[in-house]
Amino acid sequence: KKTLLALALTYESFTGPALDLLWRELDGLGPLVRCLPQSLWKLDKHEQELEFQRAMTLDDWTIFCKYNHRVRSLHHDMRLTSSPSARIGTEIWGALGCPPFSLPLLPNLRSLTWDAPSGIFSYIQWFVTQKLTTLNIHTSCFEFKFGPSVQSVLSCIPILCPSLSHFHFHSQRESGDASITLQRWSHLISASTGKISDAAILYLSNLPSLRELHIELHHPTPIAADTQKLLQRPAFCALQELGVTCESLATSDAFFETLSIAPKILSFRMNDGEDSPSALPASISRISNACAHSALEHLQILVFYLNHDSELDASISAATFQPLRAFHNLRKLDFQSDYDVQLDDIALLQMAKAWPLLEELAIHGQFSAAWGDHPRLITPDGFVSLLKHCPRLTSVAIVINWSAVDRRGISPEIPYQGFAHGALSYADFDSSTIRHVTGIAAFLSAIAPKLERVDGWDAHYHTDHPDFKKYSTKWNDVHHLVKAFSIVREQGRCTALNAGVALGDVGGNIDESREDSASDGEHPSPSDRASSEFEEEECGQ
Repeated sequence: KKTLLALALTYESFTGPALDLLWRELDGLGPLVRCLPQSLWKLDKHEQELEFQRAMTLDDWTIFCKYNHRVRSLHHDMRLTSSPSARIGTEIWGALGCPPFSLPLLPNLRSLTWDAPSGIFSYIQWFVTQKLTTLNIHTSCFEFKFGPSVQSVLSCIPILCPSLSHFHFHSQRESGDASITLQRWSHLISASTGKISDAAILYLSNLPSLRELHIELHHPTPIAADTQKLLQRPAFCALQELGVTCESLATSDAFFETLSIAPKILSFRMNDGEDSPSALPASISRISNACAHSALEHLQILVFYLNHDSELDASISAATFQPLRAFHNLRKLDFQSDYDVQLDDIALLQMAKAWPLLEELAIHGQFSAAWGDHPRLITPDGFVSLLKHCPRLTSVAIVINWSAVDRRGISPEIPYQGFAHGALSYADFDSSTIRHVTGIAAFLSAIAPKLERVDGWDAHYHTDHPDFKKYSTKWNDVHHLVKAFSIVREQGRCTALNAGVALGDVGGNIDESREDSASDGEHPSPSDRASSEFEEEECGQ
């Protein structure tokens, strides 16, 4: 911004373009107010906001109009406006509502984000323009009163911006409903809302322009049978991305029961669910039946339950994932739950064979898995099978039983006949437990030589576990050793290529170098010893 200001002051021809860029995006109205004469405004240190100390004159408005038409995007968010110089008080709001010209205050505004208390919510009408294409409304204040006045304002907004294409509405209160507002725009490309009526769902299902939709289905009122019948016809024909949040599998089942859609991206989330995990496979099957199998590329399923007291030993079975194997063009799967996820090598192999184009895979079970109540059923064999059948995989997050390769030293045998995955760069092994850092790091470095990051026992999930520090430290050491092994391997290859000698000779040179270091009285650190051992093995190979 300082550079743009300097450009505006350099030459008269630069002033207009530089100021247009400088004022294109505005975080709050504070910057506009502070451009007015300092005799007009002051900073109220007690209230920590800007206030007027006299009435606005025509000269003040002239200065205001020098900048207001340049603003294309306004982000007015009471939560994020932490600087006192960016917040404005009630006196300023009152003055801005009476300009000597026709509203809106920012006539060329294209994008508006509005998060304000219910007392000033209606002021949004001063900023909604005929040119507006993006509108984000948040009522994040818990004191927000979603009464008739707010509903009236919402119903009037579509008249002021009939060409809106992107609408996002989020309310902290369940009473917040923008269904009527949604049904008055005919050119929507993306829509996101909380509580939504059956009428609004049907209206949106007929919009030929709608590409992205995120909705919340509130319990205990699933969509009506008549709505289900109407959704049997071609619906959401242009939809590319769908997000559904619910509190009960019954509400999601009713929504997906008769639907036939072809999104590329699908997100399903259940919060505070009271259903048994055993009911999840049937619901996932309905989702699978509703979506065109060749179209879906990204899938996210998040299922979180209200409590676990009634079914402490329950878990999410491999049968949950079986319907998802139909999506043979899947590129990304993100599955998270607060119950343990029971997968074995066979189930993982079936998934890998079904998704040859898979690029990202994350399967997290946070509840039992974090405390080790269930055996780890996926072994290194299953992990390698996943890598073999998914050559494009760049990121993976799963729990593995490492006991088969968890050795103190580095095995002299080449893992899996020299198989090396060419794409994997990130791995998160969640709550997997290990004993020997060096052996695990050597194994990972051998089968996935392009690994850049290895994580395990993330603080976000496992800080309450008594062994959190122990295992998080071990996985952090694995990460650093994998990076070291990768460097050593590359050095060995470069040495062999540059010297034009056999790899066995390189190993001999390394041995001589190590003996020289030992004779000089140097004692390598544990990580240095691990790197040296692996260097010997790799050069020998």
